[in-house]
Amino acid sequence: MGTLGKIRRSVSAFSRELKRVAPPILEPVREAPAKPPKLGIALGGGFARGLAHIGVLKVLEEEGIKVDFVAGTSVGAVIGAAYCSGLTAADLEKMAATVRFSDFARWTLSRYGFASNIRMASFLKRVVQARTFEELKVPLAVTATDFQTGDGVVFRSGPLIDPIRASCAYPGMFLPVQIDGRLLIDGMLAHTLPTAPLREMGAERVLGVYLKSHWCAPSGPKHIFEVIGQCFSIAQARISTVCRSVADMIIEPDVCGIAYDGFDRAPQLIAAGEAVARAVLPEIRGWFNQNATKQNAGLVGGHQLASPEAIAGD
Repeated sequence: MGTLGKIRRSVSAFSRELKRVAPPILEPVREAPAKPPKLGIALGGGFARGLAHIGVLKVLEEEGIKVDFVAGTSVGAVIGAAYCSGLTAADLEKMAATVRFSDFARWTLSRYGFASNIRMASFLKRVVQARTFEELKVPLAVTATDFQTGDGVVFRSGPLIDPIRASCAYPGMFLPVQIDGRLLIDGMLAHTLPTAPLREMGAERVLGVYLKSHWCAPSGPKHIFEVIGQCFSIAQARISTVCRSVADMIIEPDVCGIAYDGFDRAPQLIAAGEAVARAVLPEIRGWFNQNATKQNAGLVGGHQLASPEAIAGD
């Protein structure tokens, strides 16, 4: 029995030594599905020209590209709120076919402006399928500007309607909107293109839709609204550098030649948004492909080195 015990111990020791010096075993690895980057889209202002945003959203929807966050300024806030509440691009197209400037504005006499956008409240209640930010299906940020301090104001919680009205309160045309004791005006003065709020919300990729256009014809302005609009268009272009630096990509639908109240040009505007979005689709898809590549980094020929602990446990 003593001899058999010695033999058994020798065999066990030899087996342990073989495991210690054996080369690592390559084990097949089942690749986990690549986690797509969180995508945020910033929708700029531009009155009727903002209908081009619908075309951009339509292309992303058709391509199955999920939008995780939206931030909107002025008309971008209107389109963004409707989309985030659950409306599809097709729903937005139907809305665009019937909407007119009178749905938003009512002329009035005031030292603050020529029109009130109080009518917008009724319009938004019909179109947007939510009453608070918390009820939205996609997180949304709405930007406005404090009239007295010039500070940017970003709304992401609470009631939805008045922040959108404030974001659309174009100086000189619409009366400011008062919220919590602050007079608020169009968000484009503080956030020409609301890209920064998207980063704060967690967006890993940011796509900005910038509506660059002159307000008046080469022959000159026809009325005071075109004078005001052209001045802000110039300022907007000058201060957009910071917003652009935050984004991964800025696209500019061709909306030149369409008036600020040209809602009757909806099909052309939507088509302009579609065209510019389709032109950059390969690059957008590349964002997701790059993420998949990073997810699979460290794999050796589709295999991964087994751990020493796993080997020792055999």
